[in-house]
Amino acid sequence: MAKKAAVLMLILFVASLLAGCWNRKELNELGIAVAAGVDMEEGGRYRLTVQVVDPGQVASQQGGNGGAPATLYTSEGDTIFEAARRITQISPRKIYFSHLRLFLIGESLAKRGIGQMLDLLSRDHEFRTDFYLVVTKGTTALGTLKIMTPLEPVPANKLFSSLETSEENWSPSLSVTLDELIDNLTSQGKHPVLTGLVITGDPQMGQTKKNIANIYTPTQLQYSGLAVFKKDKLIGWLDEKESRGYHQIHKGVKSSVVFIPCPEGGKVAVEYIRGKTNVKGKVVQGQPRIDIQVEIEGNIGAVGCKKLDITDTATIAKLEKEVEARIIDFVEETIDKAQTKYRVDIFGFGEVVRRADPKAWKAMKNNWDEEYFTHLPVAIRADFVIRRIGTISDSFLNQTKE
Repeated sequence: MAKKAAVLMLILFVASLLAGCWNRKELNELGIAVAAGVDMEEGGRYRLTVQVVDPGQVASQQGGNGGAPATLYTSEGDTIFEAARRITQISPRKIYFSHLRLFLIGESLAKRGIGQMLDLLSRDHEFRTDFYLVVTKGTTALGTLKIMTPLEPVPANKLFSSLETSEENWSPSLSVTLDELIDNLTSQGKHPVLTGLVITGDPQMGQTKKNIANIYTPTQLQYSGLAVFKKDKLIGWLDEKESRGYHQIHKGVKSSVVFIPCPEGGKVAVEYIRGKTNVKGKVVQGQPRIDIQVEIEGNIGAVGCKKLDITDTATIAKLEKEVEARIIDFVEETIDKAQTKYRVDIFGFGEVVRRADPKAWKAMKNNWDEEYFTHLPVAIRADFVIRRIGTISDSFLNQTKE
C-alpha cells in the first residue's frame, strides 16, 4: 500500500512540473511574419526584410482604419541572425517566423552564395520547413516585399497561392521547400533550381495604394523563369520555354497548354490533363546514359483555324505527333542549355545513374558535372494522346462567310 502511495505521489509531482507552457507567448506579444527576404548589400552586410501581418486590418472587411494589411521591418547585420535581432529595435513585437509562407532570396545574395542563409533557416527552431523559397530577378527582396497586391490583401499570401497555381496549371514555375532545397544542395548528383520573381511596371507606384485602387493593377509581382545554381551560387536563368522543359523532366507536367500552328494560319490550343515522366539511367561500357519517357493525356482546348476537321482520326493523330515533337523540343532545349552553357546537372541525372549502378557511380561522382554530364547522351520519347475534342466537333469558323 505504501509503495502505491509513493508511486502516486511521484506521478503527481511529475505532472505538476508538466503543467502549463513554460515558453508560451501571447498573440498580442508577437508579430506574425508571413514573408521574409534577404539581400546582400554592397558592403557585404546582410539586409533582412520581414513582412508582418496586421490582424486587425485583415479581419475587418472594411479594411480597419484604412491602414495597410501588413507592415515591413528591415535591418542590416554582419550575419542574418544579427539583422534579425536588430529588427527588435524598430518592431514593437517579437517577430515570430513559424507561420512563414514565402522566403525571398535577393539576386545579389544568390550570386554570392546562399549557404549561410540556409544554415540559419534550418538551425533555428522557429522556422518550419514548409515555406517556399524564390529568387528575386532584377530587383531586391526588400523592393519586392513592398509591392501591394490585389485580391489577396497580404502580398505573401498572393505570392504563395500564385506559385502553387502557376505550377499546377501552367508549368514554368516550381514550388521548392527548405528541405527540398537543402536535399538538392547536399546531393552529389544534382544542383538546385528555384523560381524567379520579377516586378512588372513601376516599382514606386506598386508601393502605394494607388496600385490596387482601380480595376487594373499597373504594377504586379510575376513569377518568371527558373534560377540555376551551381552548388549554392546563382549562375544563370532558364527562360519560360526552358523552365517548362525542366518541369517536364523534374516532376512531369500534369496540367498545361501547348499551341500548335495551323497550315493556313491560326493555332490549335491543346490542354494537358494528366501526365507522368519516367527517367531511367544505365551504364553501358563505362558510359552513363539517360532515357526519358513522357506520357501525357490531353484535350482540344480551342481551334483557331479554318479547314481543320478535328473529327477526322487522321487529323487527331497528326496533332498528337506535333504535340509530341513540341514536348521533345522543350526538353531537348533545356538539357542542351544545362550541358553547354551552365555545365551543371540540375535534373538529378547523376542520382538516377547512382540508383541504376551504384558501383559505377562511385567512379564518376567526383567528376560528374565536368566529365560526364556535359557529354551525357539523353534519349527522349513522348507519347501524347488526345482524349476529348470538346463539346462541339466542327468549329463554327468553318461555317462563317468568306
